[in-house]
Formats: sequence, C-alpha cells, structure tokens
Amino acid sequence: MEQNKLSPADPNEVARKAKNQRYALLSAMFLMSMSAVGPGFITQTANFTVKLGAAFAFAIVISVLIDFVVQANIWRIVTITRMRAPAIANAAIPGSGYLLAILVIIGGLFFNIGNIGGAGLGFNAMIDLDPKIGGAIGALAAIGIFLSRRAGIAMDRVVFVAAFVKLALIVYAAYVSGPPVAEAFRQTFLPDTIDFVTITTIVGGTVGGYITYAGAHRLLDKGMVGIENINAVNRAALSGIAITGVLRYVLFLAILGVVASGVVIDLSGKAANPAGQAFHAAAGNIGYRLFGAVFLASAMTSIIGAAYTSVSFLTAFKPDITERQRNLATVGFIAISLIAYVIITTPPAAMLVFVGGLNGLVLPIGLSIFMYAAWKRADLMHGYHYPRWLLVLGVLTCALTWYMAYKSAGAIFALLGY
Repeated sequence: MEQNKLSPADPNEVARKAKNQRYALLSAMFLMSMSAVGPGFITQTANFTVKLGAAFAFAIVISVLIDFVVQANIWRIVTITRMRAPAIANAAIPGSGYLLAILVIIGGLFFNIGNIGGAGLGFNAMIDLDPKIGGAIGALAAIGIFLSRRAGIAMDRVVFVAAFVKLALIVYAAYVSGPPVAEAFRQTFLPDTIDFVTITTIVGGTVGGYITYAGAHRLLDKGMVGIENINAVNRAALSGIAITGVLRYVLFLAILGVVASGVVIDLSGKAANPAGQAFHAAAGNIGYRLFGAVFLASAMTSIIGAAYTSVSFLTAFKPDITERQRNLATVGFIAISLIAYVIITTPPAAMLVFVGGLNGLVLPIGLSIFMYAAWKRADLMHGYHYPRWLLVLGVLTCALTWYMAYKSAGAIFALLGY
C-alpha cells in the first residue's frame, strides 16, 4: 500500500476542497449580483427615479422579491439536475431548450451592446474620452480576458475587484446626496404610484434574460452540483440576492437625494446621461468622475457576464463544446457586440433602458419551463423532493411576470424613443 497517497480524510485535502467550494460559490454569487446591478440598472434607476421619485422604491423591492424566487429556483434546479438551462428545458419540453437558447443569446447580444455603451459612458465621464472609443477599449479588455490561458480566474478577479469599487463609490454618493430616507421608506411599502412598465423593465434589467442563469451556470462550471451541495448553493444565492438588493436601494437613495433637492435631470436629449448628471449634482466634478468609475466597473462585469452566460447556451446546439472553443466563441460574441455598438445610432442610455425591458419579456418564458420541470419532471431531480413552498412561489412569480410582460410589451419597445 502506498504511504504517500492522500486519503479522503487528509486534512490538507479537506481544506483545499473547502477553499475551492468557497471560491466557486463566491464566483457565482458575484457574477450574478454584479450582472444584476450593471450599467443598465444604473441608467434605469436614474430614469425612473426622476419620473417616479420615492415611489420607485416599491419597484425595487418588487424586483428583489422576484429576484429571490427566480434565483432560488433556477440555482436549485441547475444544481440538482447537473445540467445547463437549455438541456433542462429540452428534457422537460422537447425543443424548448433551443427556443430558450435563441432568446437568451439574442437578448444577451442586445444587452452587451448596451454594456459596451456603458463602458463608453464610463470612460467619457472619467477622462472625457469619446464614448465610441471608450466602448471599444472596454470590449477589447474583455476579449483579452477570454483569450487568456486562465480566462476563468481572470474573469473572477475582475468581477471581484469591480464589485468592491462599485459598492464603495455608490455608498459615498448616497452619503453626500442626503436623500429623504423616511419618505423613501414609506413609499417602499405604500407607493403613491405603481407602474408596471417600470417594474417589468427593472426586473428584466436585474434578473431577466442571461442574468437569470449567470450564477447557476458558473456553479456548474465550478463543479458545485448535486444534492450534497444544495445547502451551500442556497446560502450563496441568498447572499448574492442580498448584495444586489442593498446595491439597488443605496443607488436609488443616491439619485433620490439629488432629485429631492430640486436638481433637474435632463431625460429629453438623445445623448442624456441621467445617472451621470445625478452623481455630478451630488458630488460636483469629482462625483462625476467617480460615476465614470462606477459605470465602467459595472460595464466590465456586465460585458463579461453577458458574454460568458449567453455563450454557455450554445451547448443547446453543440453539447460537446470544449472550454477553449467556448472562450473563442465568447470572444466572437463580444466582437459582434462591439461592431453593432459602433454601427447602431441609438444612444447607450436609451439602449440600456430598452434591453432591460426586452429581457423582462424573455424572463417568464424560461421561468415557465423551469417551473414545469420542477413540478412535473421528478425524474430529472435524482430523487430530490422539490420544496412545495418554493414551487408555489415560483408558479405565482411566473404568473406575475407573464402579466407584467403583457401589460408592458408595447411601452417597452417605445422606450427606444427616449
């Protein structure tokens, strides 16, 4: 018997495994949460806070609750089945995985055009660089990450650093803007106005389209699957949702402080950058430069997340795709997004609001398929008894998102008229 062979109970091996699991969970958690608070959400928050004032707090709370139900279900189902979203969909309803893949990839492409635009706006605010050039720099930097031999590690590190930069700067902006916290808290639960277009758009921008599956697919790639990991996965999902919820609300407070002070934020101009105007009003020229850093950090994490997750849906058409092939496909995806960004004349801010709404229309389709799989396809669950309470919440949320999509579809496409 070999004496130097590690046994399963070896302390070093156990510690290494625990460290890898923590890293995998953090990777999935931050990829999901940072994708959910990207440049689209920041721009949407500025637009809708100007229009609704403190009542927008209600939309944020609803988006967080929907986020919780969606992510808790999606992460659990992917973890238990050990399958990617399109494979789960095809197993549950033959052919639906291809439809879901097409919708997510197209939605992700539109979203990434907006994300690259967000990088351009970030560079413009930071150093007055032309947005087209700044967007190109952001896209090329993301391409460099996926061309790296250690693309996964590089991606995770960029997301981690950007997350902390974003959090610190948003908290600072909220502090200096002096928002009416009591009024915001009241309208969080008793809003003066409820707007379904706003809620659908903000939900789509934070948990719709590719964002729904970003963290779950990252867990799958990291090997955090199976019933034995379900408790750790649930904790990570809840932590990620908590991070997104705090970031969303603090960002809203920062902009609300500016709006409540009487500062007029321009939404009429095609080149208007409402979030940048809010940061400038809150903290002067320094605040505007800080906004650029926030927007750039948000854009980079979202470019990475959108490309990585959208391309992971190519497995619907090529199940045996290698990691190298997927990285190259991701590079191609970002390059196509960049070319479209350069060609399309729609302003980045308008595109960012529109794509949130578009993904809000895609969300109920994927969620419906997943809830059907959890309800009717016990054979996919490997003997796991799906929690009834979570299933009920998922079905109710699914019905709500369908209703919101129905009420909002026309108005969402009109958002391109901003």
